[in-house]
Amino acid sequence: MTLLKPKLFKARQLVGKYRIQRRIANGPLAAVYQAFDTVLCRRVALKIPHAGLDPAILEDFRKEARLAVRLEHPNILPVFNASFIDGRFVIVTPLGEQTLADRLVKRMATTTALNLMGQALAAVAFAHSKRVIHCDIKPENFILFPGNRVRLGDFAFAKRCVRTIKASGSGTLGYIAPEQAMGRPMFQSDVFSLGLVMYRVFAGTLPEWPYSWPPPGLKRLENRLPDEFVAIVRRALKIKPTQRFRDAITMEKAFTNAIEKLSPEESTAKHQKRRN
Repeated sequence: MTLLKPKLFKARQLVGKYRIQRRIANGPLAAVYQAFDTVLCRRVALKIPHAGLDPAILEDFRKEARLAVRLEHPNILPVFNASFIDGRFVIVTPLGEQTLADRLVKRMATTTALNLMGQALAAVAFAHSKRVIHCDIKPENFILFPGNRVRLGDFAFAKRCVRTIKASGSGTLGYIAPEQAMGRPMFQSDVFSLGLVMYRVFAGTLPEWPYSWPPPGLKRLENRLPDEFVAIVRRALKIKPTQRFRDAITMEKAFTNAIEKLSPEESTAKHQKRRN
């Protein structure tokens, strides 16, 4: 069967009141554009699912918008608007400068990296406090704004946890926990993904299956971080979920305690994270 190439919007094209300026990203399910709001006169990001998607997949995007509205936090990407425009579902959010994945292309000071990861943990911890499992933690979903503000986006795969969690194998290969790949996402799955992101940020490489310790790049991780932080990463990357932090809330507490032990200069990251 031949897959149809998704029809993408072009620069200067109007989508309702939004004028497309450029395409930021294009995935198998949706494209993200930089656009200009011609009424409010501001730049925004538009996330537009491709036409012809299965209704169940489109519902995931509608759920993403609803979740973002409920998860009001300085480190979670807010939604300005979500509606159908000319038959296409459009999610409108603030426009960031780049993603964490983009930022990782260049060298980063350890204090800056600690600041960014502290905010990332705060975002996921808040989601977990609301019983929401993100299920797709990766550098591409952390959006950076001026002043090194981090905001977590893309809750399309998120699972609402009450008593049980619907089986799901969704997520991004490379950052997905083993049990999530088997269709059993849990809070510890996000913890595992956060551990992979932290390892990538500080070691410059991404561990791969079977995730045996020590993974490649450990020496660089140990050279950049005190033992307390290395221990946090190692615990987050345990194969058995029960051996990890039970959720991002407890992982953030361990991270904050480790920050407290740093020198005054290094602990600047903590104060920057908490300024809002």
